[in-house]
Amino acid sequence: MTTSAETALKTGSWALDTAHSSVGFTVRHLGISKVRGRFNSFETGFVVDESGSATIEATIYLDSFDTGNEDRDAHVRSADLLDVEKRPTLHFKVVEPVRVAEDFEVTGEVTLGGVTRPVTLDVEWGGVQENPGDGKRRAGFAASGTLKRSDFDVATAVPTAMLSDKIGIDLDIQLLEPED
Repeated sequence: MTTSAETALKTGSWALDTAHSSVGFTVRHLGISKVRGRFNSFETGFVVDESGSATIEATIYLDSFDTGNEDRDAHVRSADLLDVEKRPTLHFKVVEPVRVAEDFEVTGEVTLGGVTRPVTLDVEWGGVQENPGDGKRRAGFAASGTLKRSDFDVATAVPTAMLSDKIGIDLDIQLLEPED
């Protein structure tokens, strides 16, 4: 759903600016507080076609899970929870190309450990701006959504009273415009 005028973007493959991008998450613990963290390793594909529509993909490497607490992070990576040995990545791919606008939704499929489920992300487009430091144009957006660990058979033995079934995902992504 588009809430404002569409945005024209240069055709081609936009590269991820890793220095200015992040993938974060939030999960409620014991129903009383939120634990926040991030994934330090991820990649994206953002390709604009001749019609101005974009195909979007992203891969998150789950062994890069980071809450700032080494013991907790090791436990979450273990077979008790994420089981990164069996589920090394989470992959997102849009169902069909999207038209970028100021605020819009992106519907795609998330695959984790061989299980694929639909997910919709709310996207806030930040626009395109030239970086005075290097003269290159960048585009930015923020996206958020929710995954349910039960949908992906993750940590099903852990009661939701201890660890929420819903996991909030927050992306802040900056992309480099294709060069001529």
